[in-house]
Amino acid sequence: MNLLQFDRFDMLKKPIRQRHFLRPITWLISYPAVWAHRSKITKIGMQGLKPPYLLLCNHNSFFDFKVMTAALFPHRANYLVAIDGFIGREWLMRNVGCICKRKFTSDTVMVRHMKRVAENGDVVVLYPEARYSLCGTNAVLPESLGKLAKLLKIPVVTLIMHGHHVNSPFWNIKNRKVKHTEAVLTQLVTKDEIEKLDYKEINARIDTIFKYDDFAWQKDRNVRISYHDRAKGLHKVLYQCPNCHTEYRMASEGSKLWCNSCNKQWEMSEYGELSALNGKTEFTHIPDWYEWERSQVRNEIERGAYRFESDVTVDSLPNAKGFINLGKGKLIHDINGFLLEGEYEGTPYSVSINSKALYSCHIEYNYLGNRGDCVDLNTLTDTYYVFPKGEDFSVTKIALATEEIYNLLRSGYNINPHKTEQLG
Repeated sequence: MNLLQFDRFDMLKKPIRQRHFLRPITWLISYPAVWAHRSKITKIGMQGLKPPYLLLCNHNSFFDFKVMTAALFPHRANYLVAIDGFIGREWLMRNVGCICKRKFTSDTVMVRHMKRVAENGDVVVLYPEARYSLCGTNAVLPESLGKLAKLLKIPVVTLIMHGHHVNSPFWNIKNRKVKHTEAVLTQLVTKDEIEKLDYKEINARIDTIFKYDDFAWQKDRNVRISYHDRAKGLHKVLYQCPNCHTEYRMASEGSKLWCNSCNKQWEMSEYGELSALNGKTEFTHIPDWYEWERSQVRNEIERGAYRFESDVTVDSLPNAKGFINLGKGKLIHDINGFLLEGEYEGTPYSVSINSKALYSCHIEYNYLGNRGDCVDLNTLTDTYYVFPKGEDFSVTKIALATEEIYNLLRSGYNINPHKTEQLG
């Protein structure tokens, strides 16, 4: 794509150390919420450790940032943040210590920025899942984390937070006011170990500690959530009926989830569990339903049957000034990756992202509260918010398919590319 008239975000600009006069503001914003949720932060192996170090956090809601700020107190940090977080406030974001990143891209400039933060003696904060968890469980991590840690030559610390998803799930972000949330700050790899360990060993440690399940946490802690609309929006994640296997006909409201094809209904309890109101209960645990959907998508891909094609509307975000509407386009997703095509002011454009280069993708549910569901595709110079038309699609399925195609291709699986059955 060559739309030269668009100014591009200056990704080369060196990161600014968090301004001292802004640090009290971050604490003032963060601590009241931490106190309100009575968040408990447990520290393991952190005694005597001072920056610099690489902090890897799991990601479930905006509340994560507030707990992270409290966990780091009183140390200074720089944070990798997606470009849409900079819209209309680039000066503030840069001066509070944020570094702009386009999601799911390999960017050597970001590595240089992180090295500079480490050289400054500050904390490098990274949310390696690069998106909010869809159902309170861990998302896929980039394989490059171990190599990054060895390149930075600083300790690796993790912050795994529990209760944030059930408090404010990605599919309905209303604050449930969950009390006694928890977070564990752990020195995972010491400075001495960084030199000795192979990057694969570091990756293995990170993968192990990044196993979490917020709905299991809720059940184990007996956390009661009486919020009336606790199931509202859940159909965005659970888009396929396990009873009749129909896709895109699920709906939710109040504490209920149902299929508009076979009329089966489920109730979500105050403790986050599902039970069928008619017939057998296929899944009581929400993440189990989600993983069943993943297996369904994987089966489609293995049969060579997965393909998504839709007319779309497209917004571009080349800089922090705001979105630029590119009008109508077409999006194709299959084993080859993503292909986005359209025309802007008479100039055709095409964005192609190879599936072997994309281990996951970012999606949004009803973006900005009124835009609808979208897939957000990134290059090193632009971000495209792609909104499919109609109702016969699920961005959750597209995200699952992206991950499963990548995994199957990496494993050497021979996907049949000749079947073109379009299942959405």
